[in-house]
Amino acid sequence: MGKQIRVRFAPSPTGALHIGGARTAYFNWLFARQQKGTFVLRIDDTDRARSTEASYQQILDSLRWLGIGWDEGPDVGGTFGPYRQSERIDVYRTYLEQLKATDHIYPCFCTAEQLQAEREEAQRKGRAPRYSGRCRHIPREEADRRIEAGEAHVYRLRVSEAGETTVRDLIRGDVVFQNSEIDDFIIWKADGTPTYHFASCVDDAAMEISHVIRAEEHLSNTPRHVALFQAFGVEVPLFAHVPMILAPDRSKLSKRHGATSVSEYREAGILPEALVNYLLLLGFSPGEDKEIVSRDEAVQLFQLDRVTKHAAIYDVKKLEWLNAHYFRSQSPDAVVAKLWPTWVESGYVRADEVDRSTIAWIRTVTEFVLSRSRNWTDVMDGVRPYFAKVNTYDAKGVQKQFSGQDVPHRLRLVADRLQTVAPFTTVVIERAFRELIEELQVKGGELIHPTRLALTGMTVGPGLFDVMALLGREASVQRLNAAADLIERGELVNLQK
Repeated sequence: MGKQIRVRFAPSPTGALHIGGARTAYFNWLFARQQKGTFVLRIDDTDRARSTEASYQQILDSLRWLGIGWDEGPDVGGTFGPYRQSERIDVYRTYLEQLKATDHIYPCFCTAEQLQAEREEAQRKGRAPRYSGRCRHIPREEADRRIEAGEAHVYRLRVSEAGETTVRDLIRGDVVFQNSEIDDFIIWKADGTPTYHFASCVDDAAMEISHVIRAEEHLSNTPRHVALFQAFGVEVPLFAHVPMILAPDRSKLSKRHGATSVSEYREAGILPEALVNYLLLLGFSPGEDKEIVSRDEAVQLFQLDRVTKHAAIYDVKKLEWLNAHYFRSQSPDAVVAKLWPTWVESGYVRADEVDRSTIAWIRTVTEFVLSRSRNWTDVMDGVRPYFAKVNTYDAKGVQKQFSGQDVPHRLRLVADRLQTVAPFTTVVIERAFRELIEELQVKGGELIHPTRLALTGMTVGPGLFDVMALLGREASVQRLNAAADLIERGELVNLQK
């Protein structure tokens, strides 16, 4: 039996969860589920100055909303806890002492001024800045004496200058780094706390993480992490660095391109099913030009070796298209339940409505509008003409559709004809309406567009005859006559100019 699959998502609670972090979390979750492994949520909050409880809670809320659950984590516990780095300082000290005992690290007493001088010297000579190793060969007795005297110091890992380090990446293949390019880096700061790299690797080792799936930007740090794992004497985890997400112009993705935090997508009406579907497409191809992929399907399809090496391009139009698909796939009953409090507040429905025929009509209206909506705003705008009287009309539509002298008369003719329609269904309404067009010898649009505007206050929308059927005979006749009255009195046209 192979090694137990254990992966982790380790965000820093210094801000909201954005699309890149959400994509990394989803890929880890998919891999864990596909491999019947364990998904660990770990909070890397060693940056105490910038970490906040609000960010921590927002990250957890965002992941839950996306449906990305974790098997071990700060709120659910687990064998390898605690799962917040701020609570693991004793673990880090244990590993620090282990590295001292095996002589894998050494204290460095260099001042900031000395290190700056080294960097400037390297730049003058055209070399990449790297630590010179000035303190590497200080005798143990001297180093202990200086520490005992209270001299400020950090600890650095001894890194071999010879040879090379090969990172085995499940997405990119073997990536080779020359050890001469890796200096003796700091693992423990002068304030007595671990660096990010040290804490992260200690946790990966202690929590027996088998695969580290993370953003491409971390690839350059990976040889240092390999060196740490080797110093700990543990098996080096397998790595998979997922591609960057770039703006459409291939620049760095930012808010101006429409990329926002998960919570902002949520507030904007994006559904979690749509967002996780979109996250999958950012660097992974399901194959066969397939773009609509549910979570369950994604678990079956996901393979790390099918994640692309090249950058993923952020496309807000694709996200909106996916959202429209999932939005229209919702149950009308679920939409009614979600919007009912808002409709009550708006006066569209009664909070204590129990009449079955009325409830059935509300559901029918919702289903009709939902099938043509992309988001919650579309639904709210779409149901308004059915629930509320028309008291405003599209200004441009009024000028174009209500300006003719014959318009009031024609609207009244439509109202009269609707009085005779039976049964009051879409097909029969359309037949009667077409007959009236023939009798008046006018183009269809000359009657359809003013009628739509009179009934809904809008110039665009669903099929006119469907609208009439849903409004019902009484409301349709009343609205047509009311609009005709306003036009004849000159009130409507004058107000809209």
